[in-house]
Formats: sequence, C-alpha cells, structure tokens
Amino acid sequence: MLYMAKYKERIKALQMRRKGISIITIARKLDVSKSSVSHWCSDIILTDKQIEKLEKNKGVSFKTGQRIGAETNKKKKLDEISKQFKQANDLINKISLRDLLIIGASLYWAEGAKTESRFIFVNSDPIMVKIIFVFLTKILGVDKTMIHPTLQINFVHKKRVKKVMTFWSKYLNIPLHNFNKPYFVNVVPKKVYENYHEYYGVLRLRVLKSSSLQYKILGFIEVLKKYADVAQVVRAPHS
Repeated sequence: MLYMAKYKERIKALQMRRKGISIITIARKLDVSKSSVSHWCSDIILTDKQIEKLEKNKGVSFKTGQRIGAETNKKKKLDEISKQFKQANDLINKISLRDLLIIGASLYWAEGAKTESRFIFVNSDPIMVKIIFVFLTKILGVDKTMIHPTLQINFVHKKRVKKVMTFWSKYLNIPLHNFNKPYFVNVVPKKVYENYHEYYGVLRLRVLKSSSLQYKILGFIEVLKKYADVAQVVRAPHS
C-alpha cells in the first residue's frame, strides 16, 4: 500500500537524520525528493559533533551558514518552549476540584455536543478524554458503567483496532464490553504520519440516560458565558 510505503520511508528518514546523516544522502538512499526529507526531518536538531562531521564531507551540504543558523534557531525555540512550560507549571501549580469542574465544563463547551439531550464528548487527545472522564466520575459522580465509548478510526488501522481498543479500555479503566462497535473511516489519508503505531483514533464518550447531566453541564456553560467580558475576570498573576 502506498500509504504504508511512504510511512516506512519517513520513519527511516527520521532514524537516519537523528544519526547525523545529511538530507541529500538520505534522499538518495531512500529514492525520495530532498524536499520531502527536509520536511520530514525539520524538527530534528543535530548535535555540534554531527554538524562538524557534515562540514567535513565535501559536497554533502551547502549554504553552511544558513543551515547552522537554522539549527541554532531550532535550539532557541526548544529552550524557549521549556522555559514557558516551567513558568506555566509554576503559575498553575495545583488543580482544585473547583478548577477541574471549570476545566471540564470548558472542554465540553468546546468539544461536546450541545444540541442533543445527552452527554457526548468527542476527541482524539487521550489526555483531554481522560480529563473529561475524571470530570464525569469524580466531579459529577457518574458511574463509569454508564459511560459507553465508541472508537472512530481510519480503515488503514483496522489491523490494529484490537490494540487500540485495549489501549482506551486500560487508559480509562472501562471494560471492553462497555465499548460500542468501532466505526471505520473509509477515506485514504492524504498525509503520512510518523506516529502510525501510536495513533489511537478518535473516541466518542457517551453517557447513558444523561439528559439531566447534559442540562447541568449546559448550565455550567451558561455561567461561564457571563465572563465573556474580560473586565469581570479577576486578573491572574504574571511571572
């Protein structure tokens, strides 16, 4: 399958680049375009030793100054991200149950079904799904036996579906018999993803007999809407 072939080439390109092999060499060995390899490996930062080695190999690279500058900018970006993550952690510090209620209601406001008279939340981010699961069980007191998930995933992952279902079952601590039959999207992907074996599809969390629960969460959302005027919001400390 063309999709899988490109996937394998991309993974191989990433492995080779992390070893310090030049873009041109990778492109030649894999018989793909240099632009494709450059795009696939754009987030990989070479070590000083790897850069020095490439410089010694004539004809392997060109525009040396630009390339070194690009590597330097990548490192600056990662350093800045690390700095901002630390500041965010220091600022938020601990999450209270009230905080979790607001977080859960906000996530549902963004990603949940608002027009149906039942609780339905859909997302592909496992952490976001887990937050909603905790929101349901710990904050709203929903029995997990009432939560019936449905997996939605592309047909190219059909051979992995048992592994994917098991992942969600263990991650949320919901037995597999609570899951509905998976839904396969029958569309050929246009993009090749490096994380093919780590992709777990989109999960649809539905709570049975949840009309009252839905109305309660919609009530939370209505309260949150009152704070659309930023002048009413208590200003948070900035570091």
